[in-house]
Amino acid sequence: MGKIKRFEDIQSWKKARELTNSIYKATSNKPFNKDFGLRDQIQRSSVSIMANIAEGFDTETDADFIRFLRYGFRSTTEVQSHLYVALDQKYITKDEFNKIYSAAEEVKSLISGFIRYLKS
Repeated sequence: MGKIKRFEDIQSWKKARELTNSIYKATSNKPFNKDFGLRDQIQRSSVSIMANIAEGFDTETDADFIRFLRYGFRSTTEVQSHLYVALDQKYITKDEFNKIYSAAEEVKSLISGFIRYLKS
């Protein structure tokens, strides 16, 4: 892998951005948009994934970068947990749940792969 010059070039950040857009789209619909607590929490969690990847990119060491990537990984898991609440409350359909949950799994896989790369 060549030298990454900008955080926007990191594949896991790109996919986290897509995931965040999916979350914002899902939470803009009724009745999800009326549950301010859950809506805000799942949005913050998804934004946190992107932010941690970007912030980690500007750290001094790979060890610090890995720490931020792990924060992003955990934020992705948090999004997945919130999706269950949204599904149980019928804010999203099973199809929407599956699509967004799978996108989150892809983000986690990319983050894990990037961590392995940085450790090598």
